[in-house]
Amino acid sequence: MDIRTMQYYLAVVREGTISAAAQALHVAQPSLSRQMKELEDELGASLFVRGNRKITLTEEGMVLRKRAEEIVRLMQMTEEEISQVKNHISGSVRIGAGESWAFHYLSRAAAGLAKEHPDIRFHITSGDTQDLMDELNNGLIDFAVIFTDVDHMLYQSIDLPAEDCFGVLMPKDCPLAEKDAIRLSDLKGLPVIVSRAGVPYFAGSEELSSLNVVATYNLVYNASLLVEDGLGYAICFEKLINTTGESRLCMRPIVPQMKTAGHLIWKKYQVFSPAVQLFIDSIQTIRRS
Repeated sequence: MDIRTMQYYLAVVREGTISAAAQALHVAQPSLSRQMKELEDELGASLFVRGNRKITLTEEGMVLRKRAEEIVRLMQMTEEEISQVKNHISGSVRIGAGESWAFHYLSRAAAGLAKEHPDIRFHITSGDTQDLMDELNNGLIDFAVIFTDVDHMLYQSIDLPAEDCFGVLMPKDCPLAEKDAIRLSDLKGLPVIVSRAGVPYFAGSEELSSLNVVATYNLVYNASLLVEDGLGYAICFEKLINTTGESRLCMRPIVPQMKTAGHLIWKKYQVFSPAVQLFIDSIQTIRRS
């Protein structure tokens, strides 16, 4: 397998048919069909379910699609890094982060760095800790912002100064909105929506285990829509959803107060591009200020 074959395979997956992919790639359809057949022969597996009007992937085909996307992305990253070493500081900084007020430290560093080096590009991936750790370990992102303990044997880290506090997002016209603060016991018997990433912070809490959890989420905006449309009350970080003005929602803090700090982590013993190293330096400068 070579990188071009992977790009051709992804084009077939994306376009849905061999003929459409051949047209998009400006190659002959028989040639593309032959390359896909040779790829299957090389792997010893069928990648497509043939006979349908559009391409359907086999289980092996779905595995290859995921890995092919990673291979192509890694090649693109390598080309960018070599280019910036040869010329000037440009290229990409790739960050994976959960939704958090502490992300402001990263956004300030990015804005400052972009003023000095306008050819640097920033790519942000949202997700929960497990998703981001997978991408970090596979080399698809340079950094991850996590809110769990850091394995210092594997990662270097910078502790972000800001702490995020948990609250309950709810409609302004619900009875709980009359309270200034919410105890978990106040939610007993009510439908509750919790973050996949946030559950570990309440580990061992008998009050949380007794709640009626009707949904989980990894993006708080989606959770806010569930609350707005009446599915339940969302436990989430404060300050992430605008509850001012004409918003139908409000946020109340949880008491006793529960808060957590984020950590910016990256793999140890990694050789960084100049752009990524400058970003680390910028974060450290902002943290000290």
